[in-house]
Amino acid sequence: MKVRVLGEFEATEDGRSVAPSAAKPRQILALLALSAGQVVPVTSLMEELWDHAMPRSAATTLQTYILQLRRQVQRALAAQDHADPAAGAKTVLATRYNGYLLDLRGEETDVQQFERLAAAGSRAQEANDPEAASRLLGSALALWRGPVLADVQTGPRLAIEVMRLEETRLGILERRIEADLRLGRHHTLLGELAVLAAEHPWHENLHALHMIALYRCGRQWRALDIYQRLRATLIEEFGLEPSARLQHLQRAILESSPELDGVGRWTPAHELTG
Repeated sequence: MKVRVLGEFEATEDGRSVAPSAAKPRQILALLALSAGQVVPVTSLMEELWDHAMPRSAATTLQTYILQLRRQVQRALAAQDHADPAAGAKTVLATRYNGYLLDLRGEETDVQQFERLAAAGSRAQEANDPEAASRLLGSALALWRGPVLADVQTGPRLAIEVMRLEETRLGILERRIEADLRLGRHHTLLGELAVLAAEHPWHENLHALHMIALYRCGRQWRALDIYQRLRATLIEEFGLEPSARLQHLQRAILESSPELDGVGRWTPAHELTG
């Protein structure tokens, strides 16, 4: 089975969709897919579906949803002339002690691919190889087709997973931009950074990366304006001044510090995010 969750939810068996259209079975399959190869406890599945409004029939209803999912997998397997579609469906969506497991039989979900490429890219960055880091991290980000599980109703369990993945994506995006800055690609980053800074008005590191790119493009005044606007926002919203690292960056720009001039000499990940 092939599963994609980084965007609209897709689950296919030999090209045939096995993702249900009904909301709750769809939730179940999505949660199982995010934990592919691992047992998801019955209690977690019921919490996802009903949270604190769990009906007395929750356990029985969950079993009915699992049966519906298996039937969809079984139909897809039968279309492949599978020797025993029913047995195959129970292997793909397996019952375990107090839970269920989605066995993708060696296939990677797009989340697993993303995490593998992101880890490889992060290792390349730590090994001082920005070219490989940019390529690998860019490949990881290219797997995203939109917001996680964009067309799936989310309960408390899925909401946590969605938040985790979105935060991970943002961190990997920052790393890719840092690698591109080290490669001297500041001109091509300006549009992307302008959008990201607008989407994340309190995110200091994104603003710092935008400031560095602007400075290296000869727009010192614009970089300083970005700082002043962020400072005003932080004071108005939280009563806080920008961090010491961001203040250091502002001073470096004001002084046209040589540390900002050479490609790769300023390392935002270390200077601005610890």
